[in-house]
Amino acid sequence: MLSRLMSGSSRSLEREYSCTVRLLDDSEYTCTIQRDAKGQYLFDLLCHHLNLLEKDYFGIRFVDPDKQRHWLEFTKSVVKQLRSQPPFTMCFRVKFYPADPAALKEEITRYLVFLQIKRDLYHGRLLCKTSDAALLAAYILQAEIGDYDPGKHPEGYSSKFQFFPKHSEKLEKKIAEIHKTELSGQTPATSELNFLRKAQTLETYGVDPHPCKDVSGNAAFLAFTPFGFVVLQGNKRVHFIKWNEVTKLKFEGKTFYLYVSQKEEKKIILTYFAPTPEACKHLWKCGIENQAFYKLEKSSQVRTVSSSNLFFKGSRFRYSGRVAKEVMESSAKIKREPPEIHRAGMVPSRSCPSITHGPRLSSVPRTRRRAVHISIMEGLESLRDSAHSTPVRSSSHGDTFLPHVRSSRADSNERVAVIADEAYSPADSVLPTPVAEHSLELMLLSRQINGATCSIEEEKESEASTPTATEAEALGGELRALCQGHGGSEQEQVNKFVLSVLRLLLVTMGLLFVLLLLLIVLTESDLDVAFFRDIRQTPEFEQFHYQYFCPLRRWFACKIRSVVSLLIDT
Repeated sequence: MLSRLMSGSSRSLEREYSCTVRLLDDSEYTCTIQRDAKGQYLFDLLCHHLNLLEKDYFGIRFVDPDKQRHWLEFTKSVVKQLRSQPPFTMCFRVKFYPADPAALKEEITRYLVFLQIKRDLYHGRLLCKTSDAALLAAYILQAEIGDYDPGKHPEGYSSKFQFFPKHSEKLEKKIAEIHKTELSGQTPATSELNFLRKAQTLETYGVDPHPCKDVSGNAAFLAFTPFGFVVLQGNKRVHFIKWNEVTKLKFEGKTFYLYVSQKEEKKIILTYFAPTPEACKHLWKCGIENQAFYKLEKSSQVRTVSSSNLFFKGSRFRYSGRVAKEVMESSAKIKREPPEIHRAGMVPSRSCPSITHGPRLSSVPRTRRRAVHISIMEGLESLRDSAHSTPVRSSSHGDTFLPHVRSSRADSNERVAVIADEAYSPADSVLPTPVAEHSLELMLLSRQINGATCSIEEEKESEASTPTATEAEALGGELRALCQGHGGSEQEQVNKFVLSVLRLLLVTMGLLFVLLLLLIVLTESDLDVAFFRDIRQTPEFEQFHYQYFCPLRRWFACKIRSVVSLLIDT
């Protein structure tokens, strides 16, 4: 009896798994879940810990053993999704950026979104010109240390803060000047609100870039924002497509397709190639979820989406959750005392440090800080003068927009490679993103192509081990081969054609087999079903049965008897 109890208790312990979730302020929340616990259960535990009600904007992100990032699906088992050995490590992040973060009902929600955008600024995902960067950094400074105090904040105090991947001396002085003169008296909540209002006006607000290549082999980054689909290429936004213009998202292997319908053109298809099939599937699922969240009026309009057509193996996915309009309506009904917010203050962070006590982190020497190698500002500033919706071109006419890309790249190479601090941007010309470890090599190669330096600040969101030198070299070789062109694309097309023909043959044989079974049931069985009875009584069936089927059956029976007798004789 005692042994049974002990074995039962040991089995129950084996079904429990320890989960650690890293929060936006880099603190950690640890809990225990059962083997069959759904993602919704873990997410609800986390939101209860944070005292968060407007939780639909957030999600839990994890990295699988193949270094591919995923969003935790709330309707599936946590253990089955992670496919790794416990204890599990995940990250709590903003999944759907609010279209108007200042309109969020509760301060705790605004604070968490503020932390996410501060991370985006630090890791180079939120790009802006120097004046905007200085203002955003000053808001962070005011929110974290309060009003300027000469006794506590000596000369050069802003240099101890790390707001961006790179700093310049002049930018630091500008940040300190705005903090001293313009933000005095603002509470942390007010500074954070002003920070959000400014950040939402930037073109890269809400961008979580996915590295890809276009049909011409050029490196590109795809992203989904509250307002639509964005393609960043080199140092420019080459496409912006509103959500109401996106008609379909599809992927096949490494290939991602975006179907667009605009007024001036009937139908457009944009084609991009992800580094791996897993990365392409992740991109597709992110697109499906973002489109449903921002475009639909009600969650009842959500439909299951298939990634491919009949003759190609695909995936089926359905977004589970409320849409943006429903979330706003639900938030308006919240009536409770505002929860207490424990702000991180001046505590250093592992992946997004607010303050560092060492020297200023700068990727350029002191003698060259007044001339910084950067090219993305010119592209983003020129886009601000253009129309909000950038026209797109069909992927089948990739050669038509290839000269434009090359000419813009040539222009950037012909210009002087250094510009003054007035046009300094805190991020390099290509957006770093922690989609996967091997995507780092892809970004380094794209930087070399664009003439940019190869310094990358990458956010570490998992405890997954770093690949060995041999694995990194193999991955680098694969990506370099991808950069050389689309030599393997023809082979992939041939393989797809062969697979489609095989699937067609299998479907045809399956249909013939089903028809044969139906014929046998009609002719040989005694089932007295109205459907079968009506068919048997038709003159055509009777003629077929007596003139063709019965002779064929006798012939088969004769052949079978002869084979059996031959086997018996031998």
